[in-house]
Amino acid sequence: MRLSPAFLALWLSGCAWLGSSHADAVLLGEQHDAASHRAAQLQWVERLAKSHTLAALAMEMAEQGTTTAHLPANADEAQVRAALKWNTAGWPWETYGPVVMAAVRAGVPVLGANLARDRMRPAMQDASLDTLLSPAALQAQRQAIRDGHCGLLPETQIAPMTRVQIARDRAMAQTLAAAAQRGRTVLLVAGAGHVDPSLGVPLHLPGTLAVRSVTLPAQPPARNYCEEMRRQMAPANPS
Repeated sequence: MRLSPAFLALWLSGCAWLGSSHADAVLLGEQHDAASHRAAQLQWVERLAKSHTLAALAMEMAEQGTTTAHLPANADEAQVRAALKWNTAGWPWETYGPVVMAAVRAGVPVLGANLARDRMRPAMQDASLDTLLSPAALQAQRQAIRDGHCGLLPETQIAPMTRVQIARDRAMAQTLAAAAQRGRTVLLVAGAGHVDPSLGVPLHLPGTLAVRSVTLPAQPPARNYCEEMRRQMAPANPS
């Protein structure tokens, strides 16, 4: 796999940081379709596990409440997927499996951190979630939802979808806070928007935790997602 100079610089700086500083939680923000980001995630898992300072690996890609904590280090991949209730249609196992299994093999629990699917609809209707962000941050998060959906969402869906995003960030923060251990680090793998200190998970973490957000360098998208979304929505919105 060929890594860009920017990616290598961030990777090496991350390795240097691992040896010189401590954080209770490190949030790795990925671009979901950037294959090169898996190498950096694996590096963080292996380095922290080798130093016996990895408390847990939390994944956006599995629902809150799922865990591999009860599995042995030699558990097979099928057992791990079952424990995490892994949705292979949404999150290809071949993409994330090596990172997950590196933690399992090191005897480190892997935790589902994302909002459970059955909690998403109630979150859409929960206006109290709007109050968890400042007015400026709320407007920025709403704009991020618009941009993330290529400007194709009806305006009536922006507020509900933003509440789901806030609820997801809060669920991930709750997972990290519950797994935190003095002198060790909980590692979160999530989309870059979730680790944004001004909008995402860090806002919902206790102020007593030392937190580091690392956004991995953007890569050229693997597909034209906006064009795909336009085609999918075309029958409902004919020109």
